[in-house]
Amino acid sequence: MPRYVITLVGEDRSGLVSAVADAVSAHGGNWEGSQLAERAGVFAGVIEISVTADSAPGLWAALRALDDRLTVTAVAGAEQDSAGTSERRLVISLVANDRPGIVRDVSAALAAHGLSIDEFTTEVRDAAMAGGRLFEASALAHAAPSTDLAAVRDDLERLAAELQVEITVADR
Repeated sequence: MPRYVITLVGEDRSGLVSAVADAVSAHGGNWEGSQLAERAGVFAGVIEISVTADSAPGLWAALRALDDRLTVTAVAGAEQDSAGTSERRLVISLVANDRPGIVRDVSAALAAHGLSIDEFTTEVRDAAMAGGRLFEASALAHAAPSTDLAAVRDDLERLAAELQVEITVADR
């Protein structure tokens, strides 16, 4: 079945996910995966679904009917390579004293080595013992088999020394 990525944004309130799930189910769609969150009173989500080409127009109409509660967009997903890939999957975690520019610096270092970020989550929280605020991030990324992970680690460690960031990179 064709796969689609749906994005949702709206004022957070009860029943939003249920309304979307009802629409997907009513049109024979399958909820493949999602990341949903409330941030500063706003609900935001990214959902991957599969639905037959014949059922997709009805589903899009049902989702557009939610526009009074959510801004909804749908984009066709890429075809999956059933043969698999030889890319390396990486897990990257970091903790730093919070300051502007950390995401820019870390993402630029990863991009310089050709790594592509698949998932990225961040959070800022109070540092209980030291005072101040801590920035924490976790990323899943993939890289070509020829990527020199030692060079990636070296650049991230160099960045870590400059930013007081702890970063670990592990094959997944």
